[in-house]
Amino acid sequence: MPSSTTRAPRRDAAANREAIIAAAAAALNEDIDASLETIAARAGLSRRAIYGHFATRDDLLVDVFTRGAARLAALLDPVSHPDARVEIALFGATLWAEVEHVRVSAALAVRGPHREIVGAALDPARERLRDTVRRGMAAEQLRTDLDLETVTRLIENAAVSVLDEAMRAKLTNSEGHRLVMLAGLSAAGLSWREAGALIAETPELAFQEVTA
Repeated sequence: MPSSTTRAPRRDAAANREAIIAAAAAALNEDIDASLETIAARAGLSRRAIYGHFATRDDLLVDVFTRGAARLAALLDPVSHPDARVEIALFGATLWAEVEHVRVSAALAVRGPHREIVGAALDPARERLRDTVRRGMAAEQLRTDLDLETVTRLIENAAVSVLDEAMRAKLTNSEGHRLVMLAGLSAAGLSWREAGALIAETPELAFQEVTA
């Protein structure tokens, strides 16, 4: 009997916590200043229920952003291409495909108040990008007027800026897909004509609408 009375509350608590995190991720992607009341209502819970899982709004944000960054890193892990330029474009296209889920996490990982905590979850993806840039620079496919770390950061920031701007500008999926690739390739040293030609000539970079 004691075991049966303790298991259900634990399941409920776990489900509530996941509901809070999911609601917070959705609300924050729409409005980074979303209140706990807004998040609680979206989760179908009370504000007090949130405090049963998170001591402060800040604690909730860190959990949400860290999960988002980890999701983003996992999505980028399998991205690979022998041409470093194409791989960089694919990184951007992959980010755009998940824009609804990772936009805020990606932005905060680069320039938000929790960037050190959230950024740690992105370290594997950053290392992948760094290796790709290193390979592209060695092959003289990418700019070499700047050092490796600087070029890597420029590409990362370019992609995140597009994710942020695209949502404000209400770009279509195909427009955002193209723009995030162009921005990353531009930061990597390609001219807009070179980047456009690469995208047009590479089947892997073609936009494909994902249907539910």
